[in-house]
Amino acid sequence: QVQLVESGGGSVQTGGSLRLSCSASGYTISSSCIAWFRQAPGKEREGVARISFDGSTTYADSVKGRFTISRDSVKNTVYLQMNSLKPEDTAMYYCAARTRGYCVVGVPARADFAYWGQGTQVTVSS
Repeated sequence: QVQLVESGGGSVQTGGSLRLSCSASGYTISSSCIAWFRQAPGKEREGVARISFDGSTTYADSVKGRFTISRDSVKNTVYLQMNSLKPEDTAMYYCAARTRGYCVVGVPARADFAYWGQGTQVTVSS
């Protein structure tokens, strides 16, 4: 049974940093496509970043240069380092995994991911 558990969310001021973690069980992240999504109240869930089995990464334009996705194969955990946070980054953040190892080209799309975590809240105040 695949289980994804996010942690690391919290409240920060504009310009602050947070590191989110996504711990996987029943699933090998190093041979998989893992992504981070976020959903703000009243908005669609949007893809933020993804890392493929080969280590290649893709970011949404809104976070490029500020967020970094990475993984630790030993801990079977994917991270999202978020720097220079803005109020518009406020959202529930989810990690997701595909059933296939490769990622679809481009920013991750919700329909391409079968497994989801429960989410972790990030709030950025001005």
